Amino acid sequence: MNILVYSTRNFEKHYLIKANKSKHSITFIKESLSPETVDKAKGYDVISLTPSDDASELTIEKLKEYGINYISLRCTGYDNVNISLASISGIQVANVPAYSPYAIAEFATSLLLAINRKLIISNERINQYNFNIDKLTGFDLNNKTIGIIGTGKIGAVMTKIMNGFGCNILGYDVNINQHLIDNFNMEYVSIKELCEKSDVISLHVPLNQSTKHLIDEKLLNKMKSNIIIINTARGAVINTKDVIKALENNQIAALGMDVYENEDGVFFKDLSDNIPNDEILKKLISMPNVLLCSHHAFLTEEALTNIAETTFYNIDCWSKNKETENQLTI
Repeated sequence: MNILVYSTRNFEKHYLIKANKSKHSITFIKESLSPETVDKAKGYDVISLTPSDDASELTIEKLKEYGINYISLRCTGYDNVNISLASISGIQVANVPAYSPYAIAEFATSLLLAINRKLIISNERINQYNFNIDKLTGFDLNNKTIGIIGTGKIGAVMTKIMNGFGCNILGYDVNINQHLIDNFNMEYVSIKELCEKSDVISLHVPLNQSTKHLIDEKLLNKMKSNIIIINTARGAVINTKDVIKALENNQIAALGMDVYENEDGVFFKDLSDNIPNDEILKKLISMPNVLLCSHHAFLTEEALTNIAETTFYNIDCWSKNKETENQLTI
């Protein structure tokens, strides 16, 4: 197979080369896939994409025209790919359904601990030789109520971690995980009840029509004023403007995110010399009770290894005219 890897990041290149085992011809480029860069795919059999790539209708049509037969995603989410049009066009698409739920859940826990115990603010003071500890008070996680929205692989690991802290755990999902109920005292409730009772809410759902702006003004109004919201899922799962308003009005206490609703074209880039003209992003960055990271919850050695190996497993299957179980169809 002749493969073009879009959106190549320096940190992943070694893992991809290793997983390829010299089987296929690989070309790495830093540019993201878009209608403006789709012509770079000419002459290749496979393209590999990340969440920052645009494989919408116009792009898929061009890929078909250029003879691309396969799209191998280096991620779990695929809301940036028009799967139905790809299927109609004869382009097979596969993802990495699970690379390391531990990486994401542990990162979500890190965000929670850092926000709750004011670690960033404390460190900033220390850098100024200010050793005052006023306004650094947090709370014990033990015996607090944690709401887990989405109890799939990542949400399940988050449940286990929070259970280890001695938390009471509420869950919301379209699918009930009986193992979590039996072993970690998970109680499934409505999303309304979860929002009303939780001291912390952690989001672990995919982005789709039913989850876009799931956390909005209506649900925010039901939450405790001291609640912390953690989002390591997708940026658009929360309505960012509504959350900022709730933070400004002291309706909620704090927000920790590794994702951002309008992160395309911004995250994974050094824009220190070309600050984005995004007032919502600037507002989030300026708020002392917001901890925003640049979508790197997945960035562990284990996760990068699993992503690379599954990416090339999918490609190996296609090279043998076999379907992979990771194939996406709608």
